[in-house]
Amino acid sequence: PMNTFLELSLIILLATAVCAVVRLLKQPIIIGYILTGILIGPQVLGLTGSESSINAFSQVGIAILLFIVGLGLSPKVLKEVGKPSLSMGLGQVVITAAFGFILAAILGFSQIESLYLGMALTFSSTVIVLKLLSDRHDLEKLYGRISIGVLLVQDVTAAVVLIFVSAFSNGNVPPTSLLLLVVKGVGITGLLVLVALYILPRLSTFFARSQEYLFLFSMGWGLGVATLFSFLGLSVEIGALIAGVTLSVSPYNQEIAAKLRPLRDFFIILFFVYLGSNMVVDSLLGVLFPALVLSGFVLLFKPLAVMILSRFMGYGKKTGFYVGISLAQVSEFSLILVLLGIKVGHLGNSVLSVITIVALVTIAVSAYLITQADALYVRASSYLGIFDVKHAAKEVDSLDAYDVILFGCNRVGYDFLKIFKELGESFLVVDFDPDVIKVLDKIGVNHRYGDAEDGEFLDELGLAGAKMVVSTIPDFDANAFLVTKVRQMNKVAIVILLAHDIDHALRLYDLGASYVILPHFVGGHFAAMLSKKHGFDAGSFAQERDKHIEYLRERKSLGHVHPRV
Repeated sequence: PMNTFLELSLIILLATAVCAVVRLLKQPIIIGYILTGILIGPQVLGLTGSESSINAFSQVGIAILLFIVGLGLSPKVLKEVGKPSLSMGLGQVVITAAFGFILAAILGFSQIESLYLGMALTFSSTVIVLKLLSDRHDLEKLYGRISIGVLLVQDVTAAVVLIFVSAFSNGNVPPTSLLLLVVKGVGITGLLVLVALYILPRLSTFFARSQEYLFLFSMGWGLGVATLFSFLGLSVEIGALIAGVTLSVSPYNQEIAAKLRPLRDFFIILFFVYLGSNMVVDSLLGVLFPALVLSGFVLLFKPLAVMILSRFMGYGKKTGFYVGISLAQVSEFSLILVLLGIKVGHLGNSVLSVITIVALVTIAVSAYLITQADALYVRASSYLGIFDVKHAAKEVDSLDAYDVILFGCNRVGYDFLKIFKELGESFLVVDFDPDVIKVLDKIGVNHRYGDAEDGEFLDELGLAGAKMVVSTIPDFDANAFLVTKVRQMNKVAIVILLAHDIDHALRLYDLGASYVILPHFVGGHFAAMLSKKHGFDAGSFAQERDKHIEYLRERKSLGHVHPRV
């Protein structure tokens, strides 16, 4: 038999080739992962000799995925979701689960299988929807914000369902044992929340001083809490999710998520490969018809249910249409739920084959629907009059978008911060220093902790809608990366950067900078302008001197230090 290293290498190489074809067909790469799993399975190439190793890696992938989902479920975000998304999310879950259960029962599935399938069909893929909406630059539009809100509600619902199912991980659990598990779960969650609120904030500055240690701490916290939940008889999956939720209140949650995504993507490949390898190919013909019927249900009924709910929430037909097609697929949670059902003995592999086919079909079709949404709406608009309302909310950008984004708030950045506050523009400050983040939080300035050279982090900042981007970061490579990223998404924004070298400044101009600050030249230029303005008026220079001394003392009190030459 092949050793684990050789087997994993062949799987990754095969996945690379399959995903290249999937990319050429402009389909989500997850489809390539699942197809790779089918190919390496025992009934095709038979490369799963080390199945236990692949299963272990896939478990890590699921844990990291749920940990990142938890990082986005902060109380603040859930509050921002608002009543419309909450009502729409809960309504869609209840309606889809009920009709999905009935349809599965009609197709011949048992009651317990129908219950699992009904719940699995309700969830939509947060990963895929966020990626496709980000590609369309629609995350800040009304329908994008509602879609994200509904997905958050679905994620919370999925978490509750996973907690309930995980309680049966040891077979039929007596009511007393179930109550004990609930008490354990609530108790450890409460303890973790207290740690997150009162202990971690005191240590977070220490963690954040080193990007490597922040990454290591995040991994240790997520997997450690997941292991603790497993030790207490609860599921690893729900432990990882709650670990993320407890860190979601940290100012560094988005940077942690951005750092973990590449690791998640690697391990999640093996999760979907493992999923595909467990499909029973011989029985595919037997489950193909019900799988296609359920796929049609997801692609047609779910958007219809969302549009009806959207209509009652007071949104127009366009918003309802866009939200509906955004949610027309099943989720990673759907697959995890079915796998958990198999683990506790409720389901057989045939149900896994059904939900995997549904995932393949709905993810592929919904990707096309989302990317072609504008053209599809033009064609369908005349038939959607029943969903229109007289005074619908306009499909406009969210007010959460920022006009100005400032990278770096020390020394040079401080002056920009004062000007932006005086102008009253909506602005966001991004900084890498945990001490600066603390100060910004204390004075009530919108801020994010993050790395200007992290592409995924930058994708979440709304650069496409910014009117001005300013970087006072002294590093040339960081500024070159930033201006290139901005120009990919936004051709018209004013981009002001910092450089300490003339050649670097000229290269930044070539990359698309609107203006490059060279501090030493700017200082000399400013002094020359003062001489021109005041001439030989000693009194005016005395006033400038007093203002400058006051300014320098203010900067010194903030801990700002002028670089030594």
